[in-house]
Amino acid sequence: MTVETWLYIDTGKQRPGFNMALDEKLMDWHRKGLIEPVVRFYEWEPATLSLGYFQRIDKDIDLSGVERHGAGLVRRPTGGRAVLHDDELTYSVIVKESHEQMPATVTEAYRVISQGLLEGFRSLELNADFSIPRTDLEKAELRNPRSAVCFDAPSWYEMVVNGKKIAGSAQTRQKGIILQHGSLIRTIDENKLFDMFKFPNERLRNRMQKGFKEKAVPLADLMEELVTVETMKNHFKAGFEKALQIYLQPYQLSSIQLKEVEELAASKYDTKEWTYKY
Repeated sequence: MTVETWLYIDTGKQRPGFNMALDEKLMDWHRKGLIEPVVRFYEWEPATLSLGYFQRIDKDIDLSGVERHGAGLVRRPTGGRAVLHDDELTYSVIVKESHEQMPATVTEAYRVISQGLLEGFRSLELNADFSIPRTDLEKAELRNPRSAVCFDAPSWYEMVVNGKKIAGSAQTRQKGIILQHGSLIRTIDENKLFDMFKFPNERLRNRMQKGFKEKAVPLADLMEELVTVETMKNHFKAGFEKALQIYLQPYQLSSIQLKEVEELAASKYDTKEWTYKY
């Protein structure tokens, strides 16, 4: 069987606008046939709160908390709830909807792409599995989440260990291209995270924060010896290769490509018009 070659891009720590602009540009370049499908790993400098595409800042986000912690703020092109990108590895996958491995539905495409995450977690000797909401109550919570915090509950085919969420992902489809990206959390500063959200009173915040601990778990709480980000990259790169039956060829962005990314970041993702649009 012929193994398909995809591109592997590791951009390290980048500022918020750059990270989102590059994911969008990778979609553009792949749509135009300029590059192959991509698996990308990246990190954030500074730590950043990313908003889901439709998320309301005035309703959900405590901007004073974001500023107090010196965090960045950016709006994703994907939906879902807010994520604090801090001590984590972030991944993105860019591939055509028409690719032979991609199912037609968003939920099933999640399953296929997230199989790479599952293989990565299992290679780290974690008993990970897919979340599959089964009860009417669980399905209702997905439609009407109680919290603006992404890791408050797992969605279809996200990663869980002992029922607790260990990875959060979001997906969009634009002009025939799938973008799925998500967070693989090493450690969580829960006070820092919850400082960035609005609550009607302290009692509700405390209750939600306590509930969060029961629903989400970082790698640090699951491993006797916490792995480095570099080790995570190796395991999840191999996980995607195994799950998707592909070879990931390292790829360096050209100066021309980097210029395009910076221009998009400056005109869109770095602007208040984009970040505060809802």
